[in-house]
Amino acid sequence: MPDRYLSFTGTAPGRFLTRRLGLPQPAALRRWSPQRPALDGDAVLHLTAGESTAPATGSPCAVVLDATGVRDVDGLTGVHAALHPVVRSVAASGRVIVLGAPLDPDDHHQAAAQQALEGFTRSLGKEIGRGRTVNLVRLTDRAAAETTLRFLLSPRSAYVSGQVIEVGRAPAVSVDPDRPFAGRTALVTGAARGIGAAVAETLARDGARVVVLDVPQTERDARALAERLDGIALALDITAPDAGARIADALPDGLDVLVHNAGVTRDRRLVNMPAGRWSSVLDVNLASVLRTTDALLAAKAVNDGGRIVATASIAGLAGNAGQTNYGASKAGVVGLVRSLAPRALAEHGVTVNAVAPGFIETAMTAAIPLLIREAGRRMNSLAQGGLPVDVAETTAWLAHPASGAVNGQVVRVCGQSLLGA
Repeated sequence: MPDRYLSFTGTAPGRFLTRRLGLPQPAALRRWSPQRPALDGDAVLHLTAGESTAPATGSPCAVVLDATGVRDVDGLTGVHAALHPVVRSVAASGRVIVLGAPLDPDDHHQAAAQQALEGFTRSLGKEIGRGRTVNLVRLTDRAAAETTLRFLLSPRSAYVSGQVIEVGRAPAVSVDPDRPFAGRTALVTGAARGIGAAVAETLARDGARVVVLDVPQTERDARALAERLDGIALALDITAPDAGARIADALPDGLDVLVHNAGVTRDRRLVNMPAGRWSSVLDVNLASVLRTTDALLAAKAVNDGGRIVATASIAGLAGNAGQTNYGASKAGVVGLVRSLAPRALAEHGVTVNAVAPGFIETAMTAAIPLLIREAGRRMNSLAQGGLPVDVAETTAWLAHPASGAVNGQVVRVCGQSLLGA
């Protein structure tokens, strides 16, 4: 369902009325397209905390602030001094990226100062407006952060804001920048429709051979999508005990990207929730992810250098009334990622991350009652719902062959939700 409020606020009367009434004023976001692959505005402005900054002469498309050397409260003064003169000049739908350092467990002054950058980043993201985003990247190895910075400095990250992303170390990987997944196989569960279909389309656009997996009831849609993407369809109930083994049998050469997207909702307050509604959501959203991942890793069906990306939700991070089952299942995905990531990398050479969508414009959210739907759209720093492609682009970045330094991360694709984000 189209966001008529967003369209209205883009008109002169809409801007006037919303400003006078103090209503949200969302800006139309710049998303990636082949015709406009880069952000609008002048060149990226690079700053260092503690160095004097002159007011920007143009409208930079992005500002990157190096705050890795901030080790105390005085260093935080340098953050203000560097950004204060230029932040207003950042172009609409532009980016502010703060580069930080890992917290030093042996230096509580450094840890305090670097943790302060998180509060700073999240707060600036909630006030900067005009479709601009603000994120913090904690660096261990600058060279390993290239893919992450390219994503955040592009229109692909339009709905990712207020996030803290930790980048570790990883060997350099050389790929075709236009088709980074060429020669690689990606399997997406729940891919016949909605967000899953957008993920499949995005990975195929970037060169992947995509396996579209969904339940037998949606086989017609899955086959149509697979044919359009030159991929293959796999009709399979992901909750089946032998789902992992059947996937491995269907892909004798293994897979390079595994995207756990399949999910269901069975909303009802706990006092009114039958056991069946609870168990069905936990089985699809969490138990099947655990079983399938374990089976595929044990069978070595995820190739070395592979990527696993699971779908969590901000409902699992902040909670949501009427979704104790869904929130539990999605929080469980977060626990899976944080526990499995270091072991999967060490034992299998595979990274494990998650995306956590917020309010995304899908057929499911279009069926939500009007007032609840409008609240979901406006209660984030960008004051609008995201699109399935926003989740897909974030998934593609985490699954990128050169994203090996990003592991164990849960990245919210929620426009910086005002609840729990």
